[in-house]
Amino acid sequence: MLSRYASKEIESIFSDAARMRLWRDVELAVVWALGEAGKIDPELPKTLLATEVPIDSAFVDEVNAREAVTNHDLAAFVDVLQGRFQSSAARYIHFGLTSSDVVDSALSLQLVAALDLVIGAAETLRSALIKQARKYRSTLMLGRTHGMAAEPTTFGAKLALFALSTDRELARLRHAQEQMRVGKLSGAVGTYSNISPEVERLALSRLGLKPVPATQVIARDRHAEVIYSLASLAATIETFALEIRHLQRSEVREVQEPFGKGQKGSSAMPHKRNPILSERLCGMARMARAAVIPALEDVALWHERDISHSSVERVMFPDTFHLAYYMATRMEQLVSGLVVFEERMLANLEATSGLVFSQSILLELVSRGMERDAAYRIVQEATARTLSGGGNLVEAVLADDRSPLAKEELEKLASADRVAANLDTLFAALDAIEGAA
Repeated sequence: MLSRYASKEIESIFSDAARMRLWRDVELAVVWALGEAGKIDPELPKTLLATEVPIDSAFVDEVNAREAVTNHDLAAFVDVLQGRFQSSAARYIHFGLTSSDVVDSALSLQLVAALDLVIGAAETLRSALIKQARKYRSTLMLGRTHGMAAEPTTFGAKLALFALSTDRELARLRHAQEQMRVGKLSGAVGTYSNISPEVERLALSRLGLKPVPATQVIARDRHAEVIYSLASLAATIETFALEIRHLQRSEVREVQEPFGKGQKGSSAMPHKRNPILSERLCGMARMARAAVIPALEDVALWHERDISHSSVERVMFPDTFHLAYYMATRMEQLVSGLVVFEERMLANLEATSGLVFSQSILLELVSRGMERDAAYRIVQEATARTLSGGGNLVEAVLADDRSPLAKEELEKLASADRVAANLDTLFAALDAIEGAA
């Protein structure tokens, strides 16, 4: 991942040293389990567990140098790790295991830890959205469909729906995380031919994982679900970002991204305040989505395993986690610092000359006993006159002799206040997710 978008938190999980520390932990957990299960002298693991083996840059360099000979990273790692112990017990490191036992169990630990970070960032984003939704609950604005003025809504309602979307993303992330709290130590093709289910259970329990039936590798549908959950979060964040981009356009100008002191919007035009972060997040969502197809293609492997998935995962997991974490943290900052022009929202609503209340008037005419098509034509013709510069919709309908509605009735139907008065159900849903958090 480019340093521009990388985070130290994600890097600390996916670095070479971090990965090898987990490999070490898996290897030593198995030696411990062999002793606990009575497969070897229980005193032997104690000598290994009592020895501190730091996995630092020097260790990583030595493994890389050894890999140049073995052309096998895990085998090189085992050679170097065994050499760090001054004990005959080191011969039991990697005893009965195949490389994927270690690599896949360690990868599960990596993904669980990385998901913790993304989940935490998404929770913070959800909280920011809920806070802003309540703040702007009654702030009237245009609703838009097809990019055109529709009926009125409130900015708080818009943010509340984004908060509920984020809550659904959290549920997906947590489910994916639970699917990854698994490991396998069942040997070359998963048949426990050289290691017992008891040893697997004991070792994985020490690591905080559950054993699952497997071939030589853990089935990759679990890993694909992780990538999908990250891409789905990115798509939801993109939805927010795209909305901000539209609302920040010069002719709309209802919101604005935070703009720092000394910031420049354009190198050429000093007046510009561009939605650069929202645009960046939309672009990053494309890259997150691009990982979904390779993740799904990794599911189908030859027979009990091949390694066509390995090269994909070395790039896919770190990069996609960097993207998702960056997007969630930056969107939270954007939401928390968002500049909202409430007066402009109201002005844009009023600029429609009441056209956005056409449905309310239509329904009232139908309720008075008028055939729907006849009522539709009355309102449609009135909107056409309004669009042609003929005052507002109330006046246009009032001037139509076919309409039985009085001026006071029409003005009541053309009031946006009733929109904010009917949001209890939506905000009760926010209360529910906040209470469950």
